[in-house]
Amino acid sequence: MTRTARRRWSRELQFEVDGIAVASSGPVLVHVYEPPAGERWIDSAIPGKLGALDRSSGEVLWVSPCEVGYGRGFGAGFGPQEDVLVAGPASNGHRIARMTLGSGELLDARTIPAFDEAIVFEDVVLIASKRKVIAIDPRSLQERWTYSREGERYHNIARQGSRVFVVASTEAKKKQGLIALDVKSGHFEAALIPPEQSVIHDLAADSGSLTVLLDNLTAALPREALIEYLRRSDDQALGPGLALIAIKPTAKPSDAPLWYEAIEGEEDGEFPEVAVHADAGRLYVVKGALLEARDALSGRRLDEWAVPGLDERVAWSVAQGACLVAEETRVSIFELPA
Repeated sequence: MTRTARRRWSRELQFEVDGIAVASSGPVLVHVYEPPAGERWIDSAIPGKLGALDRSSGEVLWVSPCEVGYGRGFGAGFGPQEDVLVAGPASNGHRIARMTLGSGELLDARTIPAFDEAIVFEDVVLIASKRKVIAIDPRSLQERWTYSREGERYHNIARQGSRVFVVASTEAKKKQGLIALDVKSGHFEAALIPPEQSVIHDLAADSGSLTVLLDNLTAALPREALIEYLRRSDDQALGPGLALIAIKPTAKPSDAPLWYEAIEGEEDGEFPEVAVHADAGRLYVVKGALLEARDALSGRRLDEWAVPGLDERVAWSVAQGACLVAEETRVSIFELPA
């Protein structure tokens, strides 16, 4: 039965939100900007600010000018030295900045290549651009390694343990697949999903599973799993359409998936806007304003909530049973009881 998620707090902000970050403990990070009149500007980014909110009350702890503004690409998270890291566009190119967790004081900033997606961990910052994947040291902000292959383009990125997972497409086929790299060296390890997807929409990594939201399940399944799926499916279920497939983070290309499932469309045949996130053994699936919790290892449905504002989200995340939702000028946390 669908329940309405209980709101812990909401905070209206004076600026527009374009990025958030939350971990298992500590404050909520919110990146904001003030759009210019007419929404026209000359530089590659609108100046931004980074703020920290108390995760229990929503109280604003600090707001500080940020070297990173609003534009193409964004990523933020918590570093290893009571600091926060934020990466994104600046007035001239892209930057990564390191700021104190307690006050938002700027500690360091460096220029980095332009990118589309970034994810921040205590031990590494990973960024994916059109032509390469880059690992950055969170202490020195220096580049550790770069991965690229001729004829490949890179899209979504995720990390679990010793592996980096990258959605890659080939210029020749214009189709997307999933590859795995070594997180320490950037060396190629495996092609886990062949480049046969029109789009891989999202990735969600947890300690025991990597869930992929894609649009052609039959093209992603290994041979034995595909035979079983074809045997028990009717013809209408075999065409392209949104689907989830979960694999072990240590999987080899021929390994059977942990589970997989096609996502049903609405009565009018349209699909809702779907996104996924994994945390603490649970997979969270957004479908419009609904948030579904599943067991990440088995795909078993556990609960479902209607979350106000989720269908109007700018960004969202889940950490330790708290769902963080950012709308245009508002940030809220909702309780997701076990």
